[in-house]
Amino acid sequence: MASIPTPSHSIQTTNTSRTNFPCLPINKPIHKKLHICLNKSSLRVESCSTPNYNDVVVDEEMDKIRRLQNGSDVRGVALQGEKGRSVDLTPPAVEAIAESFGEWVISGLEKEKDVRVSLGKDPRISGNMLSVAVFAGLSRAGCVVFDMGLATTPACFMSTILPPFEYDASIMMTASHLPYTRNGLKFFTKKGGLTSPEVEEICDKAARKYANRFAKVSTTLPITPTMVDFMSAYAEHLRDIIKDRVNHPFHYATPLTGFQVIVNAGNGSGGFFTWDVLDKLGADTFGSLHLNPDGMFPNHIPNPEDKTAMALTRAAVLENKADLGIVFDTDVDRSGVVDSEGNPINGDRLIALMSAIVLKEHPSTTIVTDARTSMALTKFITKKGGQHCLYRVGYRNVIDKGVNLNKDGIETHLMMETSGHGALKENHFLDDGAYMVVKIIIEMVRMKLEGSEGGIGSLIEDLEEPLESAEVRMIVLSEPRNAKAKAVEAIEAFRTHIEQGSLPGWELDACGDCWVSDGCLVDTNDDPAAIDAFMYRAKVSDEQNGEHGWVHLRQSIHNPNIAVNLQSTIPGGCQFMAKVLRDRFLLPSGMDKILDISQIDKYARNGNLS
Repeated sequence: MASIPTPSHSIQTTNTSRTNFPCLPINKPIHKKLHICLNKSSLRVESCSTPNYNDVVVDEEMDKIRRLQNGSDVRGVALQGEKGRSVDLTPPAVEAIAESFGEWVISGLEKEKDVRVSLGKDPRISGNMLSVAVFAGLSRAGCVVFDMGLATTPACFMSTILPPFEYDASIMMTASHLPYTRNGLKFFTKKGGLTSPEVEEICDKAARKYANRFAKVSTTLPITPTMVDFMSAYAEHLRDIIKDRVNHPFHYATPLTGFQVIVNAGNGSGGFFTWDVLDKLGADTFGSLHLNPDGMFPNHIPNPEDKTAMALTRAAVLENKADLGIVFDTDVDRSGVVDSEGNPINGDRLIALMSAIVLKEHPSTTIVTDARTSMALTKFITKKGGQHCLYRVGYRNVIDKGVNLNKDGIETHLMMETSGHGALKENHFLDDGAYMVVKIIIEMVRMKLEGSEGGIGSLIEDLEEPLESAEVRMIVLSEPRNAKAKAVEAIEAFRTHIEQGSLPGWELDACGDCWVSDGCLVDTNDDPAAIDAFMYRAKVSDEQNGEHGWVHLRQSIHNPNIAVNLQSTIPGGCQFMAKVLRDRFLLPSGMDKILDISQIDKYARNGNLS
């Protein structure tokens, strides 16, 4: 298969030292009324008569960068085209963030020379423009830069540990499944992805740089970024894993001979898995969909949760009588599959499938998921001998919980969120959609060699489905800069109402024996994790049905809203819980004044989300 050409960047090079930005002229202050001046120990508010590069920071300008933080990564609007949203992920912002990340890496390594950082990107059309800003920022920080071109998020991390590359750090430019107008940055070192507090520290440093500069990006670099073909090495790494673990008795080098596998890459970065992994292992990939990268994503959202993506993949599997269908998100840190019968496997079903595979290899291991998974999934995992730890929503939260459990001596081999993010202990605790699929493919081939008549779908045929589930959103009625505080206020009020008995039969879910209390919010062990978004889960019971459902409120880290998830084992249970939430909490507490509850109200009235 022909490889995809890597786009080139137009960057001027010179041997001059790094560019210094001029001081701000006195007669052109950034802000008309207020400056916030910095010293090493504190922030102080005062009237600054002589603003300059080193000590003038404007709070409004700083907030522009701080609001770009999205949990453990950075996301924003890179192109015009979204109604009601202006461009905020600009080249100057990206340059400041990249420079601050470079400085952070250098400081952590305690070496000033030869700090090597790689950059990969998905096919978004803003990628080339923002790549130049990343290169400029990293070079300004003193890093040596390597351009991987079109890549995946897991590959960026692997570039820090896979010989002979072994870069000190890496950045992936992507906004996952979000629209083509968005873009973002994900950060890695050899230790893994950065945590939310670490990204907050970097964005805070970047905010100060951004606010003290003329909003321009220097495209004059002292060193030209080196182009590298890391994706070929990463694909070879995945092929070797499949060959070694299948250990086919007749054709070791092509263990997928006789299998047809459909890949739907959604015009993202996942096409490589077809021609560089599956084809070279002997698989028939005829009928695969949307393999060519296209930053406008013309066919559907590249997302294993997207109904169109799953429906198209299902149709292709059935039409071609394929053994397996695969759906990747844009940057391939998530995946979903379709079995040979055309059954979509994502969400709880994907977690169950991976649990069944992992529990074969590691009986009685603990499996960590987010708190939106079903009571039926817990039953499935425990029935197979595993332990189920429910934790905070957010893939970094789930993965970090698994890391900490292992440190505490609790064997934990799988961490998965319902969105499709999944990490394995054996794979550096990395959320890698391609590696998840590799595990499924290995199991599929093993089952065939063992004479099994059923496909991978047979591994979860005894998983019960929740009778009802729903998700609605409540928009925070506030300026963006105040939205987080307002959301926290509403969620804490939810907790208070339950604790005061204002919602009879509702009880904050302490998640069993998992060292987690207060509705998957607060760790009670000796090393509590930082909270990046407030959330609570309440289990709901009554005399007639016993415990029959739960309600989960979560502050979104992506947008100024609160997500409300409901799940019930009785008919009409979700609608009834929505009514109780509206009538006994949102209205009497006055939360309807700071939240748009129209979706909750509509669902409570007619049980319809459309």
